[in-house]
Amino acid sequence: MRPKLFTREIIPFTLSFAVLAVGALLLDSLLHYYTLVWIGRYLGIVGTLLILGSFRYSLRKRKIISSGNPVTLLRRHEYMAWLGSLLILVHAGIHFNSILGWLAVWAMLINIGSGLAGKFLLDRARKRMLEARQTMLRQGVPEAELEERVYLDTLTFDAVKQWRAVHFPITLAFTVLALAHIIAVCLFWGWK
Repeated sequence: MRPKLFTREIIPFTLSFAVLAVGALLLDSLLHYYTLVWIGRYLGIVGTLLILGSFRYSLRKRKIISSGNPVTLLRRHEYMAWLGSLLILVHAGIHFNSILGWLAVWAMLINIGSGLAGKFLLDRARKRMLEARQTMLRQGVPEAELEERVYLDTLTFDAVKQWRAVHFPITLAFTVLALAHIIAVCLFWGWK
């Protein structure tokens, strides 16, 4: 494995997960230390709202809505989903009293992993394709021949973009489990 690949892609991917886990543990520890554990109950609501807000990117991408810059919405999607996931992890804490909730948390973590993997795979494929094109242009390869030479790279990039076909069902599974957890909470919460 080349050091460049390791430092540019594997380390940021791993750090994204590590910072999420450490951040959740630290925030949960602070809530326990200051006897504010009850706040964690409501962080799940805030985290869910952040994740729901992040779906504006998906709506824009599928042309359900027309407002917003797709690149800006993608960045917001990434940050809002990450922050929402952090709050939901703090909400889940280390309390094992809800199997449905924990299934939703695991689905969420798999969804985060899928999203991060897709992000880094797409970035890598895009950069590699552009680098190959730039190298050939510098070498003076004619445009018609250039298109033939990067044809396989283009097909590979298109195949990598199909990663969303995997990410979508994972997101759907997370959504169903989270919704079931929310409904169960609403049914059994002590609304006094």
